Amino acid sequence: MMVVFSLPHLFGFLLAFARVGAVVALLPVPALKRAPAAVRIVLALALTLLTAPWWPSPELSLNGPYGAAGLGWRLAGWMLAEATFGVAVGLVVAILADAFSLAAQVLGLQAGYGYASTIDPNTDADSGILLILAQWSAWLLFLALGFDRVVVRALALSFSAQPAGEFAFSPASRAALLELTGTLFSTAVRLALPLVALLALVDLALAVFGKLNAQLQLLSLAFPAKMLVALGVLGLGFPVWARVFEGLARQAQATLMRVAAGV
Repeated sequence: MMVVFSLPHLFGFLLAFARVGAVVALLPVPALKRAPAAVRIVLALALTLLTAPWWPSPELSLNGPYGAAGLGWRLAGWMLAEATFGVAVGLVVAILADAFSLAAQVLGLQAGYGYASTIDPNTDADSGILLILAQWSAWLLFLALGFDRVVVRALALSFSAQPAGEFAFSPASRAALLELTGTLFSTAVRLALPLVALLALVDLALAVFGKLNAQLQLLSLAFPAKMLVALGVLGLGFPVWARVFEGLARQAQATLMRVAAGV
């Protein structure tokens, strides 16, 4: 049995594949980023085939005023517009992890953990241990809260609300993305500021001890004291971090659904 694709159906598949492929390629999930390219291509193809009922069938002809070249340029423009949806999804998901990463970088510098580093399995770069801990904690919460399924639902909603070839950012969607980006910094400050203030009190206490005992070796005492305090407070504060992440994830979900629906 031979399956025949007409030109409109072929273009509909390419437009749908551009949207799904951009999401799969730009989604910053560590396990997905480290997967072989063939695995990601097969995943994108499978998700594209699942969206077959929503494939468009644009009225196209090779006999237009610009012939096949003009048709190719139109297709390229449409595919580029579809890829912007993947950029938006990748940005929203990255903000969830980057809020933890930014807070961890501030804490690592203040607590002295900046001197302890390891290889980041996601980028193969040398990174601080607190940064690695924060990133993987964020991704575990990402999966535990079911946000991976939220991304799939947003993708399905985007095809029903904005068929392939018609995706566009509404002013409300752009405003929601900008607001979520600003929330990244406020969330990082909320996470890091209490511990930074506590470490400042530790520095103040060590300074007082130094005045009381001039022979006290502050440099040899400050690093282990601040690292122990930071480690203890982080252990006690991780449940709070999880609740903060959940609140940020709800806002990210609302933004993602607004972008998908185009409202």
